[in-house]
Amino acid sequence: MRHQLELLFTAFGYFTRLPVPAWVPWSSERLAASARYFPLVGWAVGSLAAAGYALCALLLPPTVAVILALALAIRFTGAFHEDGWADACDGLGGGWDKAQILAIMKDSRIGSYGTIGLVLMLLAKVAALVEIAAAGSAAVAAALLAAHPLSRLAATAILHRLPYARADDSSKARPLAQPLDRPGLAVAIVCGLAPLALLTPLQAAAALAACALVSVAAARLFLRRLGGYTGDLLGATQQAAELATYLAILSAWNFT
Repeated sequence: MRHQLELLFTAFGYFTRLPVPAWVPWSSERLAASARYFPLVGWAVGSLAAAGYALCALLLPPTVAVILALALAIRFTGAFHEDGWADACDGLGGGWDKAQILAIMKDSRIGSYGTIGLVLMLLAKVAALVEIAAAGSAAVAAALLAAHPLSRLAATAILHRLPYARADDSSKARPLAQPLDRPGLAVAIVCGLAPLALLTPLQAAAALAACALVSVAAARLFLRRLGGYTGDLLGATQQAAELATYLAILSAWNFT
C-alpha cells in the first residue's frame, strides 16, 4: 500500500504543481510505474475545474466562468499538456522528417503552428463547454469530470502501445517510456473509465468512441511521422481527447 501511495504522489508531482511529501522517494522506475495513476490525476484536475466553474457561475456569466475554470486547471497542471499540444503542432506542422520534427518540438520557442493550434484548441474548449453549460452547472461538472480522466487514459494508451521516438535520454518524458504491467494497465483503465458513469449512456458511449478514435488516429500519425511518441505527443493526445470528449457529449445531445 505504501508503494502505491508513493506512485500516486509521484504522478501528482510530475503531472501537476502539487508539492510531493519529502518522504516520497524518486526514481525513474517509480516514475514509469506511476503512469497507472495518470487518469487519476485527471480526477483531481477535473474536480478542481468543476468546482471552479460552479463557484464562478454563481456570480458570472457561463462564458466567463468556463474561461476561469479552464485557467484554474491550466494553473494546476502548469500548462503541461497545453505546452505539449503547441510543440506537437509546431513539430508536425513545420517538420519534414523525424530529425527536424524532434528538433522543433525540443525548441522552447513557440512558432506559428503552435500559436494557432493552441489558440484554436482553447477557443474550441471554451465554445464546447459554454454550449454544455446551457444544461446547467451539473452538466459542465460531469463533462469536466469525465473528460480529464478519459483523455489521460488515451495518452496512457499511446504510452503503453508505442515505442519512444527519441534516441537520447535528454527528454523529461524519457523515464516514462515503458509499457505498464497488467495490474498497472488495469488501474489506469478503471480510473479512466469510471467517471463515464456521470454521463448518460449515450454520452458515455460517444465519449468513449471519440477518445478511442483520437487514440488510434494519433498512434497512426505518430508511427508514420516519428516511429513512436514523445512527451509532447502524449500531451497533444490528452488535449485532443479532452476536446473530443466535450464534442462527443454535445453530439449525443443533438442526436437525441
